[in-house]
Order: sequence, then C-alpha cells, then structure tokens
Amino acid sequence: MGDAAPASIEAAMMRTAEAALDQVAAARAAIAKIIFGQEEIIEEALVTLFCGGHGLLVGVPGLAKTKLVETLGAVLGLQSRRVQFTPDLMPADILGSEILEESAERRRSFRFVPGPVFTQLLMADEINRASPRTQSALLQAMQEYHVSVAGERHDLPRPFHVLATQNPLEQEGTYPLPEAQLDRFLMQIDVTYPDRAAERRILIETTNDTQVELKPVMTADDLMAIQRLIRRMPVGETIVEAILDIVRSGRPGEGNAAITQHIAWGPGPRAAQALMLASRARALLGGRLAPSLDDVVALAKPVLKHRMALTFAARAEGLSVSDVIIKLCGRVG
Repeated sequence: MGDAAPASIEAAMMRTAEAALDQVAAARAAIAKIIFGQEEIIEEALVTLFCGGHGLLVGVPGLAKTKLVETLGAVLGLQSRRVQFTPDLMPADILGSEILEESAERRRSFRFVPGPVFTQLLMADEINRASPRTQSALLQAMQEYHVSVAGERHDLPRPFHVLATQNPLEQEGTYPLPEAQLDRFLMQIDVTYPDRAAERRILIETTNDTQVELKPVMTADDLMAIQRLIRRMPVGETIVEAILDIVRSGRPGEGNAAITQHIAWGPGPRAAQALMLASRARALLGGRLAPSLDDVVALAKPVLKHRMALTFAARAEGLSVSDVIIKLCGRVG
C-alpha cells in the first residue's frame, strides 16, 4: 500500500508533464511565426514565465522587445496591458488611485480605481526612462503580488508577471534601476541584433500585406499548472551543489580569490532560487523532466548578470560581469 501511493503520484505527474510538453512545443512554434531567429531569447522569456517570475529585456530600440511581450501574452492566453514609462509617469498611474464620488443621496465616499498593474502580464516599456520613484512603485507588486493604496490592500490577478524592457544605460534620458528592484527580476534577457538570415526573413515577411493571426495555445490556468509542475520536478544532488558553487563563488570573499577580487557585490540566496527554478523550466522546454548541468550553465548569465557588480578597477581593466560569470561556470563540472 505504501508503494502504490508514490507510484500513482508519479503516474499523475507524468500525465501532467506529457500535456505540458505538448503545450510548450505549441507555444514555441506559435511564437516562432512572429519572432524570427531569436531562439535563445524566446527560450529565456518562456523560462521566466514558466517559473512564475518577472523578466527584464535589455537592448537598443527596434529589436522587437515590445513585439515579443505582446506575442507571449497572446500565445499564452494572458490578459495583458502595456505601460509606456516616461519621466513624468507617477506611481498612481501604474498602481491606481482612489477617487471621491458622490451618490444620488449626496453621500461622499472614496472608490479605488485599479491601475494597469491589475493584469496578468504587465509590459513595462522602457522602464528606465521613468524616475526612480515610479520604478520603485512596482517593487511591492512584483514581490508580494498585491499593492497598498491609502492603507488598503488590493490583491493582483493570478498569474501576475512583469516583463519590462530597458534601453542600455548609456542611452540618453535613462535612469539606472535600483538594485532592490533588479533583484526582483528572475532573469535579465539581453536582446541582441538578429543574424543575417533572420534579418532577411524579417525584411521580407514584415513588409508584405499578410498578417499572421495569433491564437492562444494555452490558458492562464494551463500556465499555472506548468508552474506547479516545475516546482515538483526532481533535481539531482549534483545540480544542487553546482548551483550553490556558482552562486556562492560569485560573492566577495568566497570562491577563487583571482576571480572574486573583481567583484564589488554578488548574488544573494534569491539568485540560487531563481537558478534552480530556471534550470527546471529549461529542462521542460527541452522535453526533459530533470535539469542537467548544461541547463545550469546556460542560464547562469541571465540569472546572475543583474545581481552582481564589478569593482572600479575591474571595469577599468575592461572586464564585464559576463566575463566573470563565464569563469565561475568554468570551475563547475
């Protein structure tokens, strides 16, 4: 009797996994009809959502960051809204506010009017063009899944995800995101220029008169089922130790001194949690039910890059955070 229960649980998990694998494959195929030649970026965006996390897409204007977020919302069947961040955007423009109303009996009362954050997928477009005060307005929502306005708590819909786009910091009129808010993003997804073949396809297929109709291939409930499945996927002891080795060796005073001397501050425990979940999600995207060391190494950069900073001396020598992460991963295995 004792062996029958675990066996039935495992069988149920396998059925859930098989359905999830079909949905994941359908989602990738649908997105690929709209976004050309950016397989790694699409994978990292899907990993972020399948983990139940938030993503920061970084790249120069014109690389289809906004189009990717719109496509993800449509394909995954999520209610989505878009906020264009500007220097004059106020916190209430995102969270909502209370307005004073007068009834027919001339009684006055306040009514809460929800802001665009009350959605399942919020696209925060060019988030670093807003002031730090407005950027920070998202902190509570991203971490606690509710907002407080005038002392009242208002819960957000489930699932709730923020996919923010950001221009590189050297662009004019940008404000760097606070470290506390950066840590709320599961991954930083670097959106780079497409290769020649992909750009050729973009050139041909986006300048004709045909439009690809986007249809949902799953629902919000399907997405949450995948998120629950990912948290139940087994992780081998070798993978756990590899994640700990990479994250802990990226902190000043730990790991190899030749590497850590370049690090001003490193990733905290939330980074290890993110890398664990992301590795499971990448395995599922690859049709596997347990993560491998390759999954950990492949996702170390997008998970850790925005959670670390180099010393002034290291930056003066031309080192980048990506260079350091590659060295950290090279010591694992």
